[in-house]
Amino acid sequence: MALTTRRTALTTLGAALAGSIALPAAPAGAGERTYRPRPLWRAHAHNDYEHRRPLFDALDHRFGSVEADIHLVGDQLLVAHDPEDLDPSRTLESLYLDPLAARVRANRGTVYRGHRGSLHLLIDIKTEGSSTYRELDRHLRRHRHLFTTYAHGRVHRGPVTAVVSGDRAARAPMEAQTVRRAFYDGRLADLGGPAPASFIPLISDNWTLNFTWRGIGAFPDAERQKLRGIVRTAHQRGQKVRFWATPDLAGPARDALWGELLAAGVDHLNTDDLAGLEAFLDARRAV
Repeated sequence: MALTTRRTALTTLGAALAGSIALPAAPAGAGERTYRPRPLWRAHAHNDYEHRRPLFDALDHRFGSVEADIHLVGDQLLVAHDPEDLDPSRTLESLYLDPLAARVRANRGTVYRGHRGSLHLLIDIKTEGSSTYRELDRHLRRHRHLFTTYAHGRVHRGPVTAVVSGDRAARAPMEAQTVRRAFYDGRLADLGGPAPASFIPLISDNWTLNFTWRGIGAFPDAERQKLRGIVRTAHQRGQKVRFWATPDLAGPARDALWGELLAAGVDHLNTDDLAGLEAFLDARRAV
C-alpha cells in the first residue's frame, strides 16, 4: 500500500473511533482551574454525629451546616443525643473542632477549597446551659482563628460559624461577653425582638408547633403567607431561618415541603438523609 493511502486509511479509522467513543464533557472552565462542586450552604445535617463518619459524611455531601449535641462531663464536652450514649472518646474536640481546624489549614483558610462561605456548626447544649457554655467558650478559644468572632460590636467572619442552641441558660453568659466565638440560636419568639443579628444570626423553631401542613395536599395559603412573613422579617434583620421536625421520610410529602421551604427562602433545610437532600438541592440547583 502506498504511504499516502496508508495515511488516509489511518485518518479515516481515527475519525471513526473518535465518533464512536463518548468522552465526558469537561465542566465549564475546566481548562483554567480545577472543578470543585459548589457547597450546599442550605443543607443542614440534623444530629450529624449519628452518621457513620460524623462531620466527614456531611462534608462529602457538601453540606453547609452540621449539628452536634453536647453534654458537659467534668471538663469534657461529649457528643451524644442522650446521656446513656455518652462515650469519653467522642468529644466535640475530636469529632468536630480538631478535624475542622486541620481541614481549614489544608485548604488555606476555607472548609471547602475555593469557596469562601462559612460552615455553620450548630452546637446543641443538652446539660445546664450556663456552665456548659463557659466550658464550650474555652474550647472554642483554643481554635480562635477557626471561628467567626464577635468583638466589641463587630463581627469578623471565619471559615466556621458556631451557633449555640439547646438549653436557654446559655444566653446570659453569651450576652455578657464583649468578645465571643459563638452566636445564639433564637426562636420565633425572638423574631423582631431587640437582639441584633450580631447576637442572634439564626432563628430556628419546631415546624409542627407552628404549621399544620406536613407536605400532603395543598399548602394552606394562610400558612404559606405566614412562612414567607417569617422569612421576610428575619432577612430584613440579617438573620437566617431553620425549622426542625419537618417530614424526613423520602417521598412526595417531604419533597413538597422542602420545595415550599426553598420557595419561601428558608436558609437551612433539616435532614438526617444526607444523600436525599443533596440530590434534591442539586436537581433544583439550589445552594
